[in-house]
Amino acid sequence: MPASSRANWCITPIVESGQYVSLAYTETLADYGLQASVGSVGDSYDNALAEAVNGLYKAEIIRSRRIWASATAVEIATMDWALWWNTRRLHESLGYRTPAEVEASYTQHMTAAPAVV
Repeated sequence: MPASSRANWCITPIVESGQYVSLAYTETLADYGLQASVGSVGDSYDNALAEAVNGLYKAEIIRSRRIWASATAVEIATMDWALWWNTRRLHESLGYRTPAEVEASYTQHMTAAPAVV
């Protein structure tokens, strides 16, 4: 197939994370003029935090209910979980405070602090 008629992008199925660091996978993509979206250094390890969060989400929400009434039910549960994760979840690294508490404390500190010139 000539390069001019190839698609500019494609979606490849996720089978195992190890495939994305393999030379054969990278070379196959290059043969088709494609580039993997795995980060600036060419590996997928920079997605580790996102994948860890996704794993928790799947375990706590998706797999906890084996059957969902509808896609809307999944969307609502996802929004509720994301709200909890982003605002009400206690973080060890934040002194067991929620992100909302830390943000409010920071905002109060910044508005109360005198400007330094």
